[in-house]
Amino acid sequence: MKRTTLLHAELSQVIASMGHGDMLVLGDAGLPIPVGPGAPQRIDLAVCPGTPGLQEVLKAVLTELQVEASIIATEALVGDERQLPTWCADQLPSKPANLSHTEFKKLCGQARAMVRTGECTPYANIILVAGVTF
Repeated sequence: MKRTTLLHAELSQVIASMGHGDMLVLGDAGLPIPVGPGAPQRIDLAVCPGTPGLQEVLKAVLTELQVEASIIATEALVGDERQLPTWCADQLPSKPANLSHTEFKKLCGQARAMVRTGECTPYANIILVAGVTF
């Protein structure tokens, strides 16, 4: 049963149909989305540069999707201590794993869907792995 309203009907449908272990990618405007047979469903939310931002899309998705794990690119880690960016650390229930950007992009090809936001910050991408509510 739906708990809230999402930003987009296609996104809502994908989340409602996800099973345990399915992956949903939220990406910046520059993250390449695979095409062809077996490619993830493409959901384009971008209206203009910066709208909607990754942080607001992530917040909306987390109200609907039970997340078991998450993954970001190592290149997204910031500062001298290589910490999580605020868009990630402030919202996720647990610390995400990280992969190189190259490996991250390869893994995206196995996702159920990829959501293109208007985010224009480099490496502002995350893979969410669906969990279960019980």
